[in-house]
Amino acid sequence: MGSNSSRLGDLPKNEYLKKLSGTESVSENDPFWNQLLSFSFPAPTSSTDLKLLEEATISVCRSLVENNPRTGNLGALIKVFLSRTKELKLSAECRNHIFIWQTNNALFIICYLLKVFICEMSEEELQLHFTYEEKSGSYSSDSEDLLEELVCCLMQLITDIPLIDLTYEISVEAISTMVVFLSCQLYHKEVLRQSISHKYLMRGRCLPYTSKLVKTLLYNFIRQEKPPPPGAHVFPQQSDGGGLLYGLASGVATGLWTVFTLGGVGSKAAATQAISSPLANQSLLLLLVLANLTDAADAPNPYRQAIISFKNTQDNSPFPSSIPHAFQINFNSLYTTLCEQQTSDQATLLLYTLLHQNSNIRTYMLARTDMENLVLPILEILYHVEERNSHHVYMALIILLILTEDDGFNRSIHEVILKNITWYSERVLTEISLGSLLILVVIRTIQYNMTRTRDKYLHTNCLAALANMSAQFRSLHQYAAQRIISLFSLLSKKHNKVLEQATQSLRGSLSSNDVPLPDYAQDLNVIEEVIRMMLEIINSCLATSLHHNPNLVYALLYKRDLFEQFRTHPSFQDIMQNIDLVITFFSSRLLQAGAELSVERVLEIIKQGIVALPKDRLKKFPELKFKYVEEEQPEEFFIPYVWSLVYSSAAGLYWSPQDIQLFTMDSD
Repeated sequence: MGSNSSRLGDLPKNEYLKKLSGTESVSENDPFWNQLLSFSFPAPTSSTDLKLLEEATISVCRSLVENNPRTGNLGALIKVFLSRTKELKLSAECRNHIFIWQTNNALFIICYLLKVFICEMSEEELQLHFTYEEKSGSYSSDSEDLLEELVCCLMQLITDIPLIDLTYEISVEAISTMVVFLSCQLYHKEVLRQSISHKYLMRGRCLPYTSKLVKTLLYNFIRQEKPPPPGAHVFPQQSDGGGLLYGLASGVATGLWTVFTLGGVGSKAAATQAISSPLANQSLLLLLVLANLTDAADAPNPYRQAIISFKNTQDNSPFPSSIPHAFQINFNSLYTTLCEQQTSDQATLLLYTLLHQNSNIRTYMLARTDMENLVLPILEILYHVEERNSHHVYMALIILLILTEDDGFNRSIHEVILKNITWYSERVLTEISLGSLLILVVIRTIQYNMTRTRDKYLHTNCLAALANMSAQFRSLHQYAAQRIISLFSLLSKKHNKVLEQATQSLRGSLSSNDVPLPDYAQDLNVIEEVIRMMLEIINSCLATSLHHNPNLVYALLYKRDLFEQFRTHPSFQDIMQNIDLVITFFSSRLLQAGAELSVERVLEIIKQGIVALPKDRLKKFPELKFKYVEEEQPEEFFIPYVWSLVYSSAAGLYWSPQDIQLFTMDSD
């Protein structure tokens, strides 16, 4: 590229790029590299610009792919970069702008070329391009593994180089290059279980960096460091608008892999938001990719082991010898950042991973006295279900299910009183408990699912969360109580409709033996399962917390006719006993009190009746408890999901949709 390259259109005929991709070998000691790496031109800022950059360099890249087996120039470039990184820490301390700028440019070119090579060839062919020996002019399987050395060097750079204004860009570039190195998965429909990346990252020279890398990536996410402002860490721009020292912030060093926008497969709500901290975003994506690598044949994924076992910095207990790659991190800082970042899919996925797999984190979070800071963002994801992709909604719901497995959580959420929930638009909620709000949002999600997506698993997990909470329902808001009964009303109507359709279908079958019948029996069975679960939730509350929930009794009495048809139904007779008893008992007391009672008077009678009702008259049922269990082979879901986030959040502009095999791209 060189110091004179300032326009995309110049790249195909650029003398330095032509030499890099040409037929002659360039020694790693050649002054050519200093000239090549002294480039600058305005960074691409849109998908159109990035497409133009790829189109402008396609001939150069193809030439390098063709000629590198004979020249080894890619390996020489990597050796130049590796030699420079040995002095990078000292250069940062001495604020050597030129050295860091050129080193970053070298990594930028390597990252871009690595992406091209991975797209164009198999992993075996890729590895051959890194085993060229200059003396023999051929490939050698016995030569030092340059690709492994590059990966180790990147891990060292990420973990050891101090983060200052001068090193921010190269830190982001190093993390992005690691993501690109792992992107072989994008070009396979099946989940990769053995690959070069597995070999390097799970054993050998890279393995000792496991815990340090995971810890660094987590702290990058926690700190949310914003990039330095343009001009704050570079040489002043030349008056002619270009030149050798055009600068890191304005030059291509911030370019191809560091244009950060959300969209595509990620959250629809965040589609137009710019990422405030590229370093935090890239670190989180790399962390998720590493955590979801499949286990090796003879060893578990060490990065997942590190993520599921790290402890709080305030925990002084020794690590068990059986836990490798363990480390400590500040849980309070991590909790705060997780609460603040739940608008993104990747932050929600990290929260799910930690809650589900790291018992230290789960115990810490459940002991917090400010759980509303975590729960409210999760509820907001579910509330805006229309604007979120299905995976994000599903992760948010599973997080709630995991939290509701804990009785302490189920009690405490009813003690937290919230005021003026502005994002809840169906009704003005000037004051409501966190528990009642959670019930409202989950019920709304169920109703949305019934009319739109009709996802059985979404239904099941919503109801499981409500069931886990039901024995601990306390002082339910009148609107929450109404919505519980309204949901039952909706299910009842659906049941009657399906039953009528099944009856008509059966009559029709008597007159025609040729027409295939819809499977109404299966539909009826599913709706009856959901109705029974709703009845169990109501029953659980009445049997254990009747004295805490006069509003639920009021709502039951107001819609008492709904339950009449289920009293004698063989599927519901047992679970209807308590509900029928409560309706009969309180209806009798209201009847004795006379007609035209005010709402306040009715509630007063209910509260008096709750005290008078003998508790032993309510039949005891086993406590409702549902535990989230991850499906077998979860990688079949999580690996495509993680890479869809990588594509949309950090790399959606750089990988051509037609090349991707792992998941189906949206048409836009």
